Amino acid sequence: MSASMDGAVAIVTGGGTGIGAAVVRRLAARGVRCVINYASSRAEAEALAAAVPGTIAVQADIVEDAACRALAGAALDAFGRIDFLVNNAGRTKFANHEDMEALQAEDFIDIYHLNTIAPFQMIRACAPAMREGGIGAVVNIASVAGVFGNGSSVAYAASKGALVTMTKSLARALAPAIRVNAVAPGYVGTGWFEKRLGEAGLAALNARIAAQTPMAMAAGADDIAAPVVMLLDPDNRVMTGETMLLDAGAHLDIGLSRRPGKEL
Repeated sequence: MSASMDGAVAIVTGGGTGIGAAVVRRLAARGVRCVINYASSRAEAEALAAAVPGTIAVQADIVEDAACRALAGAALDAFGRIDFLVNNAGRTKFANHEDMEALQAEDFIDIYHLNTIAPFQMIRACAPAMREGGIGAVVNIASVAGVFGNGSSVAYAASKGALVTMTKSLARALAPAIRVNAVAPGYVGTGWFEKRLGEAGLAALNARIAAQTPMAMAAGADDIAAPVVMLLDPDNRVMTGETMLLDAGAHLDIGLSRRPGKEL
């Protein structure tokens, strides 16, 4: 990869923890100055900003369009430009797909607001500045759930499926000035799981996931961050409108019978 990202500016939503924090660290290592957006994870975002040179933490609830525009304005005030946007913030509600009473309209609206509408609002808010820099690129963090209709709930899968489709729509609409791509992670063993399962529980879950994937691994946040940065890199200017599956090959088993010795 080239040094063509040096001096660029990125906004990473939900950037204080998990995949977002890993993206910030990798971008900063490439010389990119980052705006770490957070809604409620103030301590984590500010600690990351203090630890990583050339970064600032900015609170904004990006469900609100005015907050998205203010966040873009804060990036311009701090750094004078916006080149990259990573739409990482998201939420879900766990609900059995077969239980038709587990979700209500309000659940869909709540999940869609952050997972689908907020990325659109952020792209709209940042697009004018991104056009000026000549290397504008967006990466939306989708999910394999949005490709295969699985995951934590029907509402979550639908919201991420909409994000995948929106990636294609906006890649067409914003070309050639701005590239828009997405990544679709499968399982990612972040601190979110460790908080709920504990260290031993996370290790057990990672081992179980690794046994199910062709690559025999459970992805961590940094495994997702690396392709995100690759998609932002101007050297990959030929790529737009794409969604990369990042699930250690788990999708290769979808629709196949159980393989001996593997738990599906």
